[in-house]
Amino acid sequence: MSTPPNSLSAVIARGAMRLSKARIAIGHSEDNALDEARSLALHALHLPPEAPAIFAQARLMDEEVVAVEQLFERRISERVPAAYLIGSAPFAGLRLRTDARALVPRSPIAELIEKRFAPWLARRTVTRVLDLCTGGGSLAVAMAVYHPDWQIDAVDLSPEALSLAAENRDLLQVGARLRLIHSDLFAALDEQRYDLIVSNPPYVTAAEYRAMPREYAHEPVLGLVSGEDGLDLTLRMLRDAPAHLTQNALMIVEVGEADRALRRLLPQIPFEWIEFCVGQMGVFALEASALRAGHAQVVDLCAARSL
Repeated sequence: MSTPPNSLSAVIARGAMRLSKARIAIGHSEDNALDEARSLALHALHLPPEAPAIFAQARLMDEEVVAVEQLFERRISERVPAAYLIGSAPFAGLRLRTDARALVPRSPIAELIEKRFAPWLARRTVTRVLDLCTGGGSLAVAMAVYHPDWQIDAVDLSPEALSLAAENRDLLQVGARLRLIHSDLFAALDEQRYDLIVSNPPYVTAAEYRAMPREYAHEPVLGLVSGEDGLDLTLRMLRDAPAHLTQNALMIVEVGEADRALRRLLPQIPFEWIEFCVGQMGVFALEASALRAGHAQVVDLCAARSL
């Protein structure tokens, strides 16, 4: 039996074909054109993202088809990430608000949060946690949800990003345990120390940014680019972190494809590269003791870059 042309499933299928034909860049919150078309269609129809599968057979009115197709057209012509058009994105089993004040949440660290950082926190006491470069607060808010016994500080240089993080903090009702701080990395943290530091800092190189699809131009460049090799922020973080780590603390930091440059720059530091369900994703774990042992090399690198 053929699918009615105005059924939701048919409209989504046509939209997916249009998105694919237009060669839009997909990857901010979905990883394929069909799922992105479905998300856009449900939003245009004011339906929840978890709408039952039976809705796929619903016949749409002409004006509903037009509303969906107009949103597809905007996605194609303006190259705005779907998560910005929708105003929310899934992350670590949650749904967070998202807009151009901060990057679309998409860090693979979400997988670690859902697994409660197993096995990395085994036999380790964690009470105070820091999320550096929190952006819209995705990592900090998710950690607060999954770990109600943690006290979390979340830092960002952008007041706009922190305003979005505050909305997500309130949305998930974790305000009592999550403090948002306007700071350039550790600058405003005085002598605060943490058992766990987690970060998804900017790590895109200047050359990579110039070659990125148009979708990324809608995101704040402050959250993407970090020097010629993508490591300026990470090196500053590693330089200043020892003063804010407890004795047996752990750092978990995402550097993406800048991982190869980091290995070359600091071969003596034993970064442990985390394996995710899909393999390595440029996220390292580093013991405080190992960072302290190799700290002089990090200081020298930062000095050579005038950081």
